[in-house]
Amino acid sequence: MQEKLRNHIEQIVRLTNDEFSFICSLFTTKEYKKNQFLIHEGESVMYAYFVVSGLLKLTYTDGTGKEHIISFAMEDWWESDFPAYFTQTKATMSLQCLEDATVFCLSLENYQKLCFDIPKMESFFLKKSNLGFIGSQRRILSLLTNNAKERYEQLLILYPALFQRVSKTQLAAYLGVSRETLSRLYS
Repeated sequence: MQEKLRNHIEQIVRLTNDEFSFICSLFTTKEYKKNQFLIHEGESVMYAYFVVSGLLKLTYTDGTGKEHIISFAMEDWWESDFPAYFTQTKATMSLQCLEDATVFCLSLENYQKLCFDIPKMESFFLKKSNLGFIGSQRRILSLLTNNAKERYEQLLILYPALFQRVSKTQLAAYLGVSRETLSRLYS
């Protein structure tokens, strides 16, 4: 299981065995069941999560009680309520398992220790953050400029595996369309 983390990191930076042993010492491993929450809105955010196995969804619930899916996180992805994690404020989003999941958890204190003690890990996290920003901006632009059919087709091209792992209701919430609209696109 730790080899998945090493392979993931080494796609960006090379590690010695001693460096990787130190990195592993800063993570904890947790297992969650389907529907279990890793983060609840309004609570402290203790960790950033690296998904070893399973599927998670990050959601925001608006003032009317409507749930908006911000993102899905599958194997080899990082997820958290990052604004709350980095500013150590209360979560505005919730993170929930859509499947049984195994994750590596990294506290902010250990994240900072990792970046300080192994500077190339700061480069790793910077690259991952930049890729995340790029993905977020593409998603925002897609929501602003593409119609439902174009957003659906883009998601199908980028993440075809999601269509086997996520319900149509959740796909609709992610795409910002009704379940009925998605059914018309899906057929």
